[in-house]
Amino acid sequence: MYRFLIRPVFFLFDPERVHHFTFALLKFLSVLPGVKSLWKTLFDYKSDSLEREYFGLKFKNPVGLAAGFDKDARLIDELACFGFGFIEIGTITPVGQPGNDRPRLFRLPKDKAIINRMGFNNEGLEAAVRRLKTRKSGVLVGGNIGKNKITPNEEAVRDYELTFEGLFPYVDYFVVNVSSPNTPNLRALQEKEPLTQLLLRLQERNRQREKRKPILLKIAPDLTDEQLGDIVEIVGKVNLDGLIATNTTISRENLSTSRKRVDVIGAGGISGAPLAKRSTEILKFLRTRLGPEFPIISVGGIMSPKDAVDKMKAGASLIQVYTGFVYQGPGFVTAINKAIDRFSNS
Repeated sequence: MYRFLIRPVFFLFDPERVHHFTFALLKFLSVLPGVKSLWKTLFDYKSDSLEREYFGLKFKNPVGLAAGFDKDARLIDELACFGFGFIEIGTITPVGQPGNDRPRLFRLPKDKAIINRMGFNNEGLEAAVRRLKTRKSGVLVGGNIGKNKITPNEEAVRDYELTFEGLFPYVDYFVVNVSSPNTPNLRALQEKEPLTQLLLRLQERNRQREKRKPILLKIAPDLTDEQLGDIVEIVGKVNLDGLIATNTTISRENLSTSRKRVDVIGAGGISGAPLAKRSTEILKFLRTRLGPEFPIISVGGIMSPKDAVDKMKAGASLIQVYTGFVYQGPGFVTAINKAIDRFSNS
């Protein structure tokens, strides 16, 4: 019903407005008697063979919601009803910021893709913490953290430290985001020296806690093999708990959408089907270099249950979806979990 009735109507309107409308609708429906229970019955597929354990956390299934969908932790309890094994909020910055000018979110239906240049729009650390304090769901929550746009790279570490400390009591793991293409100069922090120093500082903060929490790094799909080799070296040096591969791409290669349309849209990162091949290439590269046990969360181009199984075959420990969830609708997570369940038992 979603793909043939609801999605065509949604796709007539501005993507960001539809996103906010959907959030408001889910929030409204969730307070009606029996609605959450109905969602769970329809979408929360359970199987012992789906359970996973990585970096000290137990996941009821390997399918997560990628950062960027619920930036401000508004719908954790509601989204948990749709069968996700974990939900990543953010990117959260110390101070709220509006992000880039609108329009900044664009669909490419011919490519089953989205272009965004949101620019870390979020309400800031305090607002996220306020909502996290009231959540009732037991779903695992990751905190994706970044720096404010006006913060120069030379002072970026402080932004990450502030958000790390503020979110620490309320999230289950952290993701350091230095790979978004939509904040000026942010990707420069992926270079070996600044990235190493940033991660070492966060691990130092982590060790000061009674019980540390996992820290993962989210990387761009546009890195060279040499840069990926640097990432592998950094993983060992700073004792990272895992990697998330990958963020959106700035590449515009092999799109079915007309070049004119893409040029009119302008800057931004592409997610969805065009990212599938490159994200899998990076997954395989990292798996070869880091061995079979190191946790890697694969995200990028998962548009069908088969895509998800292919990621698992390529070495993914866990997966995350975003654009596929937008295009396929609320039954997507269920379909993926059933496919992975069959694969795990084959």
